[in-house]
This record gives sequence, C-alpha cells and structure tokens, in this order.
Amino acid sequence: MAAPMPARRILRCLSAVLLTLSSALATAEVADPNVVVDTSSLPPIAVNAPEGNPYRGNPRAAEIGRAAFNQACSRCHGIDAVNKGQVGPDLLKMDRSCPRIADPVVRQLCVLDQDDFFLKSVQDGKTRVGVVHMPAWKEVLSPAAIWTIRSFLESSSR
Repeated sequence: MAAPMPARRILRCLSAVLLTLSSALATAEVADPNVVVDTSSLPPIAVNAPEGNPYRGNPRAAEIGRAAFNQACSRCHGIDAVNKGQVGPDLLKMDRSCPRIADPVVRQLCVLDQDDFFLKSVQDGKTRVGVVHMPAWKEVLSPAAIWTIRSFLESSSR
C-alpha cells in the first residue's frame, strides 16, 4: 500500500492545477470585436449629463439594447436575457432590491449605484483569482451602447 500524500504536497499540486486552468481561461475569454451597436438614432450623451442611465425609459434605446445584448451578452446570459442555466448570472434579477426601498431619495441613490456598477462591470469585465468571468467590453462597446443594454434589461425585468 502506498503512503498517503502529505497535505502540503496535495495543496501545492492543486494550486498548480488551478493556476494552469485559470491562466488558460483568462486568455480564452475576450470580448467579441465584431459586435456593432448603432446608437445614432438616440440623443447623444452630453459631457455634463447627470449620473446614471441617460436612456432609462426610452423604448428605442431598449430596442437597440436588445439587439446589442443578443450580439454581445447572450452567450453567457441567455437570448433576450432569459437565463436557462447559462454560465453568467441572471441579469433580469439585477434590479430587484431598489424598488423595495420606501424612501425615494435612497431608492434613487440605489438605482444610480446599480447603474455605476453595471457600467463599470461591462467596461472592465470581471476577473477573480486570475479567471476571467466576463471580458472587458470598453474597447468594443461605447457607453451609449452599454446604456442601451441596461435599458433593455430594465424594460425586460418589469
């Protein structure tokens, strides 16, 4: 019978395997540079625009956002954001907490915080422990395109 492997050696082996896998995954997940989102039919976003989604409640923006979502995001989050076990989180559940807040000022701050989180998450992606969970899209999607996607998700989650 073989002697049991010391715990320290097992941990080193597991660490090496995880590092190898995470490096492979990190290099494999990239934003698709072929995604094209035409936001020319929407009002341009002013430099001094207030914080948050400038297209909130705009049906045309939501329509453009749906097409953009299905090009860029559906692989991980599901067609039309209907998540049927995809690897990415269900984005239609993203905005469930803010409407429950009674104080309108605090509720608005919650929405602005979620807008900021969404924009930064899409632009910068999500990497944890060297593993890319979501690629950065800032080189592919303009802020206007990202806000159309946010508008689509908001219109779909109601």
